[in-house]
Amino acid sequence: MRLALFNESDIGPVVALFQRVFSDAEGEAEGQVIADFVKELISTTPRSAVIGFTAWEGDAVVGGIFFSRLIVPSGQRAFILSPVAVSTDVQGKGVGQALIRYGLDHLKSLGVELVFTYGDPGYYSKVGFEQITEAIVKAPWPLSQPIGWLAQSLDGSAVQAMIGPTRCVEALNDPGLW
Repeated sequence: MRLALFNESDIGPVVALFQRVFSDAEGEAEGQVIADFVKELISTTPRSAVIGFTAWEGDAVVGGIFFSRLIVPSGQRAFILSPVAVSTDVQGKGVGQALIRYGLDHLKSLGVELVFTYGDPGYYSKVGFEQITEAIVKAPWPLSQPIGWLAQSLDGSAVQAMIGPTRCVEALNDPGLW
């Protein structure tokens, strides 16, 4: 498996991966929603506010993740991991975890201090995320599953409570994604 920074020339296969994975897991309508979200995230977000990573087996993309800027009240450099897709036929083989660790290491090298995500605590805890509440850091939109609000510090310090709103990039600024 080869891990790499997302290259815009790979947009077609990467969007198709997200559509296929989310369609398999949650139905075709959700697959289309996530594919459209990925296209919008890539095409409308300033390069300084989004970074993606891919996993490849030969010439086939088998995993993709995106981190986008999250403005937090403390002013720390923060990103949010969303979305994540791993090809159904390689799930459970460590591809997603390797890809996320690769992305987190890259963000750390850029001086990013905090990373958030919204998902399954059982899965994301394997790569260092811990559950937080909105009393610690507020999500940009009301959460349909508050148990899935997760964070980790990349600089070794604890995630400190912050007072005030957070703000995500425009592509993620959709209450339906939360």
